[in-house]
Amino acid sequence: MENACNSTSSILNTTVDIIQLLPDSIANQIAAGEVIQRPASVVKELIENAIDAGADHIQLIVKDAGRSLIQVIDNGKGMSETDARMAFERHATSKIRNAQDLFSLKTMGFRGEALASIAAVAQVELKTKLRKDDVGTLLRISGSQVEAQETVVCNEGSSFSVKNLFFNIPARRKFLKSNETEFKNILTEFERIALVNPSVSFSLTHNEVEAYSLPVSGLKQRIINVMGKKISSSLLPLNIHTSFINISGFIGSPDSSKKRSAMQFFFVNGRYMRHPYFHRAVMLAYEAFIPSGEQPNYFIYLDVDPGSIDVNIHPTKTEIKFENEQQLFQVIASAVKEAIAVPALEFDREGTIEMPVYTPERTKLVEPPQIQLQSNYNPFKESRSYERSKIDWEKLYEKNPDPEVKPTEVYPEFADIRPVIPFEKEDAEILDKSSNFLQYKGRYLVTSLKSGLTIIDQRRAHVKILYDDYIRRIEQKQGISQKLLFPEVISFTPKEATVLPCVLDDLAYIGFDLADLGNNSYSINGIPSGLENVDYNETLQDMVDKVLETGCEVKEEVVHALALALAKKAAIPYNKILTEEEGMSLIAKLFSFSNPNYTPDGKLIVSILSEDELSKRFR
Repeated sequence: MENACNSTSSILNTTVDIIQLLPDSIANQIAAGEVIQRPASVVKELIENAIDAGADHIQLIVKDAGRSLIQVIDNGKGMSETDARMAFERHATSKIRNAQDLFSLKTMGFRGEALASIAAVAQVELKTKLRKDDVGTLLRISGSQVEAQETVVCNEGSSFSVKNLFFNIPARRKFLKSNETEFKNILTEFERIALVNPSVSFSLTHNEVEAYSLPVSGLKQRIINVMGKKISSSLLPLNIHTSFINISGFIGSPDSSKKRSAMQFFFVNGRYMRHPYFHRAVMLAYEAFIPSGEQPNYFIYLDVDPGSIDVNIHPTKTEIKFENEQQLFQVIASAVKEAIAVPALEFDREGTIEMPVYTPERTKLVEPPQIQLQSNYNPFKESRSYERSKIDWEKLYEKNPDPEVKPTEVYPEFADIRPVIPFEKEDAEILDKSSNFLQYKGRYLVTSLKSGLTIIDQRRAHVKILYDDYIRRIEQKQGISQKLLFPEVISFTPKEATVLPCVLDDLAYIGFDLADLGNNSYSINGIPSGLENVDYNETLQDMVDKVLETGCEVKEEVVHALALALAKKAAIPYNKILTEEEGMSLIAKLFSFSNPNYTPDGKLIVSILSEDELSKRFR
């Protein structure tokens, strides 16, 4: 027994403590995993800090989609030497003094994690100077290690340079997406901040090419400057004030809705947010005005008491909790519906509109119309041109003994009436053998196959046929282009322009001949053959929007997106009456596929009623 106690005692004495505090460098890298997910995260944090510093002019300079360099230069109030050093410590912040401050936030950043997280995974250089000081501070940090801190001559405000992001975490750097995708994400963050700060001028330069130059402007003009001039004419103002919320901004007119890549933004107290519940409120308001499956544009700004929201529920602060969400849902839906139903009238013309004024003298110049009556007209008197009483109806339906004499020759009055041809058994046998088709309501082709009565959606069938043709053109690089006599110019937003380099070759293989004019504009010199009667400007826009959704990462997905978008644009519309030759050609091409039943995006093309099913229907 004594030996057992001694053995247990010796085990307890030799036990090693295994819980320990992490070094700051590792803790910062872990925190960086939550806050700094990609270059766009760095852009968001640095620009928000510049806005909190009171800057009214912010420059963003990016190289290699943020891999090599992200630089943000502002003219804000700057920092002292001590504050510059403290700003890179975890949980160091000027915005929070006690827990109650979390419920009255009016700034973008407040946790004090961003700069420490950035410095943990990159090489950072900061130049900053207070407005009242003659000289500023230079600070260099690499992987959380301070390498230099010295006095330097610099401009008022701050300049953050973040180089070689994730240089010390190769695995994180390896999993970054392509430059096109990462720069698109940077543009997304840049746009969100620019849209809610029209009183601040912004510029964005990527690889020494200026993508954005946004001057100080009103809110509507800022939306147009960011999203493109195409949206200008479709913006409807939104403005409502209640005791617990103010709603302002702009929504798109119903005719500007589209199936993909709609511009949809919610902001609360100057901060971008995602809110699916409020999005449902907007869609409810549009329900009666837009086709099913389409999405409206909206830029909605909510102003509420900071104490009624919680922005501290997500690391990136894009998800926000509201106290009275159900009430807000009703207010947003009502405000949007009112803005749609009663659009504001805007008169851009200078001067006044002259309205005609009534004067007795003007009436003398107008002669009243003269009415002529036929006093001898009798509506009940028989007319020679339509003598109903003289027609022998029984004679018309008698079996005609002379096959050479037609009923319309007996009574020429019925020459314009098309005879109803009865569907005889012999006709059914001929139809079955010749594989003719019946077109129903300009949408369906009905034909007979060995497996039964076959119903084909003509538009979807054409989509599948065209899709296969475009895929083949891209793979074989043999696009057929129809040159335009008068080339057209199409302009893209900076975000749309980011995906063009990865699709230009494929567009050429399909048959589009585009020439870069600079400033995100292209000349359309040629289009795919067979696309002459289609709005090819709109078609290109739809194709680019589709690629924006899928991204440029997987080549097969890009090719699929391009071919499908073009096929849907070029396919025959519903309600088009097909000739016999067109219909039979469509059916023959469709059934040449090994799987003719579904479109490339999974929609049913062919439905077959078997002989057994038809028999059951007529029991």
